[in-house]
Amino acid sequence: MNFDELKTLADAIRGEVAKAIIGQDEIVDHLLIALFSSGHVLLEGPPGTAKTFLAQCFAATLNLDFGRIQFTPDLMPGDIIGSNLFNFQSSTFTLTRGPVFCDLLLADEINRTPPKTQAAMLEAMQERAVTIDGETHKLSPQFMVVATQNPIEQQGVYPLPEAQLDRFLFKLLVGYPDADEEKRIVVQYGARTGAPGPADFGIRTLADQTILAAAADVVKSVKLVDDVVDYIVRLVRATRETADLENGASPRAAIMLASAARARAAIAGRDYVIPDDVKALAPSVLRHRTLLSPAAEIEGRQVDAIIEDLVDRTEAPR
Repeated sequence: MNFDELKTLADAIRGEVAKAIIGQDEIVDHLLIALFSSGHVLLEGPPGTAKTFLAQCFAATLNLDFGRIQFTPDLMPGDIIGSNLFNFQSSTFTLTRGPVFCDLLLADEINRTPPKTQAAMLEAMQERAVTIDGETHKLSPQFMVVATQNPIEQQGVYPLPEAQLDRFLFKLLVGYPDADEEKRIVVQYGARTGAPGPADFGIRTLADQTILAAAADVVKSVKLVDDVVDYIVRLVRATRETADLENGASPRAAIMLASAARARAAIAGRDYVIPDDVKALAPSVLRHRTLLSPAAEIEGRQVDAIIEDLVDRTEAPR
């Protein structure tokens, strides 16, 4: 696979997902970038904005083994990663694999379960492996988490700890559609009964494990020159130096921003990263890795506005 073929594949995937998902083009682009840079995505938005269905359609287009966990307050770590159960017939323990053993895992309403259970995802997201009773089990090489959370409800939820937030490549804000898009949604879905699936919209499978592996190799070959690396580092370090943010982004943020920028360049058909790749992805990579200072919070400032200001003030290479 070459860069032109990868761009053609990315365009085709967008087209297939668009058969069922109206709008959300930027979200689909970020999902593609996350897939090709081995990252995870946190979708935050109100109910009814097609977060779950988007993940299903995305997995169907790429022929990814889809798994889903509905996070609830009584969920236990074993319900996610699995456990060894005693088989009385054979008098041995048998591994019962949890939903995490898949290619794309939808962690629905991830902030509804206590931190103890949320922590069961840490090893899976970072190492693509889980440890059960002292034995490590590898997950799929394409393992990707798409988590959702509802920003409206504040009761019965458990904010994700910083250690887990830092393992998400992107935090994407899923908003309401505009008036024209909402009209199209009503026309397309208003006459349907029940919950439609990707197959109901004629979504085709465009890739398999071999194609995705070839695409990942193409992304790895994207050039990242020293000037752009320096720009990424200065931008991330700026989040730690401004008085508006109490906590800045970690070095992992710089690594992930570089990886995502390479993937963005690749699906655009380029074999090199430009500063605009970094600028376009910076808010999604940094917004969940920073924390407002008390003074900025009192003034009613928003993290996204501060990050955009830092991007504007950090000189980009020419």
